[in-house]
Amino acid sequence: MTTDPKTPDAAGAGPAKRAPAGAAVLREDVTEAIRAAVFAELAAVGYARMSIEGIARRAGVGKTAVYRRWSSKLHLVLDLVSAVAAQGLPAPATGSLYGDVRALIEVLAHALRHPVASQVIPDLLVEAVRNPEIAEAIRAALLDPRRGVAAGLVRDAVARGDLPEGTDVDRVLELVAGPLYWRMVVVRTETTEGPEGYDTHMDDLAKAAVAALTA
Repeated sequence: MTTDPKTPDAAGAGPAKRAPAGAAVLREDVTEAIRAAVFAELAAVGYARMSIEGIARRAGVGKTAVYRRWSSKLHLVLDLVSAVAAQGLPAPATGSLYGDVRALIEVLAHALRHPVASQVIPDLLVEAVRNPEIAEAIRAALLDPRRGVAAGLVRDAVARGDLPEGTDVDRVLELVAGPLYWRMVVVRTETTEGPEGYDTHMDDLAKAAVAALTA
């Protein structure tokens, strides 16, 4: 006799359940492996030469596993860039303008030292010139969070009387992030360590930025 799947069996079990389909069966470990492969592939060949085939091969999965999650490499990269934005950026709160600027420089330098980030970010910035979607994602993930942190730095400095009202937040980022990015990503000159173990270049950069902001 055939049992109706909607009818409880003799043991009192409930109706038979169908296995989940679609997004419900996507394994998180596979998703993370693909994300890691994208970063590695971007660092190795750049966005223009990156392919779904290369990502799948590096992740040890089939192309179907990638396409079930993202419709194209553009959407895959945009998803990763958006994930960076969600991580946030620690806001310096040392109680002094120099301390806050120095702390901000340290945070930015730490991010730029990452071997993948140092190659991926410049490549995406190049692509952003040609692709408005990437440009908007980069702005949301990299620029807006840093501008928010710089705005907090300025707000605290104004409240202490270290900076005047109306100090330009973008100028803070230009004075701090610009030279650091140029040195570590464009020229690729690593910072040097002083005799006490602190980074003398970043100390000098913080002093110069504070002097310019308070001039």
